[in-house]
Amino acid sequence: MLLVSRYIRRMPKTTTCQQFMKGVTAYIRKHYKKSMLPRLAEHPEDRLTASVVVFSRLQREIWMIGDCQCMIMDVDRAVAEGQYFDNPKPAETELAQMRAEEAHRQLEAGKTVEELLRDDTARPVIIPHMIETMHNQNITYSVVDGFTIPPQHIRTITLDFRPWELILASDGYPFLCSTLEESEEALRHQRECDPLNIGPHFQATKGFHPDFNSFDDRSYIRLRV
Repeated sequence: MLLVSRYIRRMPKTTTCQQFMKGVTAYIRKHYKKSMLPRLAEHPEDRLTASVVVFSRLQREIWMIGDCQCMIMDVDRAVAEGQYFDNPKPAETELAQMRAEEAHRQLEAGKTVEELLRDDTARPVIIPHMIETMHNQNITYSVVDGFTIPPQHIRTITLDFRPWELILASDGYPFLCSTLEESEEALRHQRECDPLNIGPHFQATKGFHPDFNSFDDRSYIRLRV
């Protein structure tokens, strides 16, 4: 994440999506030792990996690489209802469902919610499958990891020259709302109602550990363009 943000700060403002893909890939790759490359080619789970959503003001485009999300709202419309976009990993839903089923099984067998929050014994069930899906990294889905990003798995949203409000966010917000306060409130509500993230409204590959203030990293930026 730090390397990607450093690259974005330094890249020319005229950068296109194709140039960004090639440039950020080369920038990450040069931080690997050459001796590591053969293993990293065979074991994507060991790579430096990040998802990113970028807005290019000059290109009037949003680029979504990896599992991120965004919302666009027409400033001139009377109703501030945004269009929602995401770019999820192909197997994420299935893995979350598999963990949820195992967590429910353990709860029925006598485990408590508090025990599973402290030690998520349902998660190890999906770890081998998660590693297996990572072997499709930059094959069936896109990420930034120092290896070639397939352009067909990048989601590009082109904006016209009307004024727009944009929200760019990581997937750490299960319910993306039009303000940060509303998004954080939805996250708090999720933690109160379903801290294991195994319910019918939202499932994830991990829950809310008691020592952390969320279950995943979160980034949220709202801007008018």
